[in-house]
Amino acid sequence: MIELLTTAEMAEADRRTIARGVAGIALMENAGRAVADVIAARHPPGLRVAVVAGPGNNGGDGFVAARILAERGYRVRILLVGNLERLKGDAALAAQRWQGPTTAAAPAALMPADVIIDALFGAGLDRPVEGVARAMIEAMNAASCVCAVDLPSGINGTTGAVMGLAVKAAETVTFFRCKVGHVLLPGRLHCGTVRVADIGIAASVLDAIKPRISINSPPLWAQSFPLPGARHHCHPARSARGQRGRKSRRHGAAGRWCG
Repeated sequence: MIELLTTAEMAEADRRTIARGVAGIALMENAGRAVADVIAARHPPGLRVAVVAGPGNNGGDGFVAARILAERGYRVRILLVGNLERLKGDAALAAQRWQGPTTAAAPAALMPADVIIDALFGAGLDRPVEGVARAMIEAMNAASCVCAVDLPSGINGTTGAVMGLAVKAAETVTFFRCKVGHVLLPGRLHCGTVRVADIGIAASVLDAIKPRISINSPPLWAQSFPLPGARHHCHPARSARGQRGRKSRRHGAAGRWCG
């Protein structure tokens, strides 16, 4: 079974993992590294990468991805929506570890870039996108190569709804499990290729969370599906010549029947 998580269930998975002793910054480092790995697998070092980062943990993942890509030889810069001083917790720590250029986000500053990382909003967005964030989404949608962190910004992770405007990504890197918004329309049309990364959350947390939604696939219902026995199989019909006269010749003498 392939579980799909709501945003609340994913937050609970994070919470339970941290309560078991895994540091939140470790999860963020793993998430950012997974994004960097996907970029590095498709694009050679030396390319220009623009990271559009938001003020929350999604932006923190973007800071980590930026740092790792810069260490691997990419030319990376961050465009931040919000104030650097207002970042909190793990996102603030990830920003402190980033030593490259960070500028205020503005549509005119997005290009030139060979690759854009959308680290603006995560799956928990529950309000319409407005202001600078909306303008940055419009600018990203004018580009051809966008990789979204967790979920394209502007998509509600639980419903798949577009919250006013959403990024149209070529690729999305999500963590632990897909969210409902990756699968439901219109959200899935914005995701491109979805890759699920292991960031250190044990599958056993699902036993406590008990997600109620999963991908529809044969293992879920195959045992309950009535399979036909041998007597229900189709067999070639006998030649109808001489048995059905003109009617058989009109419709063909080699029909099929189910007995």
